[in-house]
Amino acid sequence: MRNALRHLKKDPVLAEIIRRTGPYDMSYREPVFETLVRSIVSQQLSGRVASVIFGRLQEALGGGPVTPEGIMKLRPERMRKLGLSGQKTLYIRELAKHTKKGSVVFENLPEMDDMAVIEHLTQVKGIGVWTAQMFLMFALRRPDVLPVADLGIRMAMKKAWNLSDLPKPPEMEKIAAPWRPWASVASWYLWRSLDNE
Repeated sequence: MRNALRHLKKDPVLAEIIRRTGPYDMSYREPVFETLVRSIVSQQLSGRVASVIFGRLQEALGGGPVTPEGIMKLRPERMRKLGLSGQKTLYIRELAKHTKKGSVVFENLPEMDDMAVIEHLTQVKGIGVWTAQMFLMFALRRPDVLPVADLGIRMAMKKAWNLSDLPKPPEMEKIAAPWRPWASVASWYLWRSLDNE
């Protein structure tokens, strides 16, 4: 991590964010089915609300791990009553089906490169590039992911670089070019910079 920070501090704006934020402390999860279900539950929700709904889902499955088999045993109406939207219920069930039939194989993901992981996961309805990128960062621990669709990253860049508008992907890529191969670490600091308001 020392190498990453030394590299990222060459960017004066990021160096100041790192100084204000303090030590890097990314929380990771295992690269398994349950982690991706948690990501789907979290889409467009605050962390607290997502956590409550995910907790209800776990409880409905007996309190153990969230598995494709468990999801397929829950009726969609029951999933809706737990607080999942119809869309998210559909997406989670789609992921369970793909995993059960072997078209999504979590055990293979650590061996794949980033683009291959994104292609593998986005074949499932409801899993977009952003969700796949979060899985790359927080489950597969990939060091060089820049989630250009993430509103938090866009807001942090706008503020830190004094931009008049939220940056679009080409501008974000340009700003982030010097951070490679540590864009995930830089992204974590950008998210944290919004916490320090």
